Amino acid sequence: MNRLYIGTRRYSSWSMRGWLAVKLADLEVEEVAIQLVGGNTPEVKAISPSGTVPLLEHEGNRIWDSLAIIEYCAELAPRLWPADRRARAVARAVSAEMHAGFRDLRSDMPMNLGAAHPGEGRTAGALANIARIEQLWADTRGLFGGDYLFGDFCAADAMFAPVVARFATYGPELTSASKEYCAAVLAHPLVEAWHSAAAAEPASWRLERYELFQPTPAGTA
Repeated sequence: MNRLYIGTRRYSSWSMRGWLAVKLADLEVEEVAIQLVGGNTPEVKAISPSGTVPLLEHEGNRIWDSLAIIEYCAELAPRLWPADRRARAVARAVSAEMHAGFRDLRSDMPMNLGAAHPGEGRTAGALANIARIEQLWADTRGLFGGDYLFGDFCAADAMFAPVVARFATYGPELTSASKEYCAAVLAHPLVEAWHSAAAAEPASWRLERYELFQPTPAGTA
């Protein structure tokens, strides 16, 4: 059976990226949501080789990393990356930078959909990360046009969708162009669907340290 294992939608930024890729590729999978209890959720460790989610099981293949899931989905649906070779190369580069970097932002402004923590998390490191992200967004939208980073909503936008969610929660100062991009991402039907599903999760799935704004090390969600 084809399955996509994801963590608590309210918190799991990496699950959101993998889910968006699967939806963009129109893969038919059963979604299995696991309540995260921290960085070592037993149910996740029991099913995932890396002990993390998302995990995609599709046609006998098992893929347990968000960017790898995106690349797998793109092999089945090449539209996940821009058609133009130059744009495609840049899209992969900015996606890899997101995948590997911005640890201060991820640690100091953990994703929490539906929460409001305006002004929190504005450490020097997080603000430096935000400045770099805004520059990336300005450069790609300036070069390739459109509401999104490379024209149509693509894998690169999926990689940055959790960043947009963080900005909605913590309200850092952004340029008008960045605000326009954030609004476009939040209005995308798939992003709206993820947010709606997150809002429908049981309240018992919420973690006090996130709800009371007690940041934890990057990568736990």
